[in-house]
Amino acid sequence: MEEKEIMELQVGNYADIDLNRSVRQGMPEVIYGAGKTAEQIVGIASAMRDRGIANILITRLDPEKAEQVRQGIVEEGKAQSGQEQAQERAEQASSQEETEKASADTDFLYNEVARIGVVNCKETEKQGKIVVVAAGTSDLPVAEEAAVTAELFGNYVERIYDVGVAGIHRLLNRLPAFEDANAVIAVAGMEGALVSVIGGLVACPVVGVPTSVGYGASFGGLAALLAMLNSCASGVSIVNIDNGFGAGVLASKINRQSVHEEK
Repeated sequence: MEEKEIMELQVGNYADIDLNRSVRQGMPEVIYGAGKTAEQIVGIASAMRDRGIANILITRLDPEKAEQVRQGIVEEGKAQSGQEQAQERAEQASSQEETEKASADTDFLYNEVARIGVVNCKETEKQGKIVVVAAGTSDLPVAEEAAVTAELFGNYVERIYDVGVAGIHRLLNRLPAFEDANAVIAVAGMEGALVSVIGGLVACPVVGVPTSVGYGASFGGLAALLAMLNSCASGVSIVNIDNGFGAGVLASKINRQSVHEEK
């Protein structure tokens, strides 16, 4: 029972936090925001923060819910910090409004494009290199989800966007950026051809992410998924449709192993 209490943390009657995940996997539990209420997200994130967990990632968080979460996180932080710390923050700010904003910027950050929120933000040392490539501007939400995820888990990320096969010279002009990459995340909708092209040009592993971008025959990303799965390029691995987070985690693990081997 004692060991279970160390590894798990019950929050209300709706969540059982896996506190040991960072030990097993090298990264803490992540909160999937879609389908959860703002109150549930605040409860889970606050409990993790109180246990000293930094950079708590909340994925698929829409702007309206993100603002509710921000307010809830800030209020929870004030309640935990006590009067002394609250007074200290008040002295550093010229107004109550600035005080609340400073607290919010420290406790909760939100990336609207990636639809990602981060609680208890801390700087992390960036190692190795991951290149995130997006075929088109419409693929940016998924590409940014992958890029922000990888950055939060301690990877240096370079972004190369809007280099789809319709103008393939744009990609060929950027090939030097791939030379020192340990992993590439290639994000594409429509027919998903970008993944095969990149897979035939680089030496490192490529993580393909099909997106739901496309017209009717794309079947919500299924056409891109099947095309990527049938790629003739070797060294390519595919995650689920629109799963930028999964790609960011996989590329992070690949990069981390490469960095350790170099040392």
